[in-house]
Amino acid sequence: MVDKRLLLIGNEKSFMTNAIATGLEKEDFTIIRAGLSKQAVEEIDNRPGIYIMYLGDVTDEDSDLLKYINEKIDTERFHLYIVGNHEELDLAAEYIPKEKIQEEYLRPIDVGMLAEDLKSAAEGISIDDSQRKKILIVDDDGTMLRMIRTWLSVRYRVYMANSGKIALSFLKENKVDLVLLDYAMPMVSGPEVLKQMRADKETKDIPVMMLTAKDNKENVVEVANYKPEKYLLKSMPKSQLLGNIREFFEKQDNA
Repeated sequence: MVDKRLLLIGNEKSFMTNAIATGLEKEDFTIIRAGLSKQAVEEIDNRPGIYIMYLGDVTDEDSDLLKYINEKIDTERFHLYIVGNHEELDLAAEYIPKEKIQEEYLRPIDVGMLAEDLKSAAEGISIDDSQRKKILIVDDDGTMLRMIRTWLSVRYRVYMANSGKIALSFLKENKVDLVLLDYAMPMVSGPEVLKQMRADKETKDIPVMMLTAKDNKENVVEVANYKPEKYLLKSMPKSQLLGNIREFFEKQDNA
């Protein structure tokens, strides 16, 4: 059963906070409200897995709340969506790294669009852990690694490796359904990781998608013989990256 409870954090007297709550309630979400303070959030028992923070009226004086959210997102593993203007989003980024945030929305916000994103997140969270596809992300860029993990963790069980050597070691002991493999890494490059995977009977059939910062013919030619599933540009929008992965698994399940 899909849990459609959401924790909405924001000034409870704000017109926009109330408009977001009303719009989401019309989409059958159950809204749990908390004001702009650490204490207000702490007092809520059995908090849901999705938080929405409306940043209107947030100032540096609310840093305790922002620091608290940043700390708890690592331990409680909720999914955070934030709404604000450019200045408010920049303020939040001083306390909560962007790679921990599922999505940012500039206000004025289209609540219908927000509702669609939250429906997808709620459905993903409801998937039983034993039924989740397993994805290994391999990238030496820690920020990119954490950001993609945040995006994927709504629907998949995600593992991370920050080097080709660690990835190969992990794959000898663990089975995954897909590897997202950075092309350019020091020591053991993405193409070399893929080559070694294809040469090992235990890993030769694991699907691999290459992550690359550059869309050039040379990269494609170098790994063509090892048959990666796709080449994904790191600069592509989040929705496009997730869509490629979801489409891959849907085709695989329907084969």
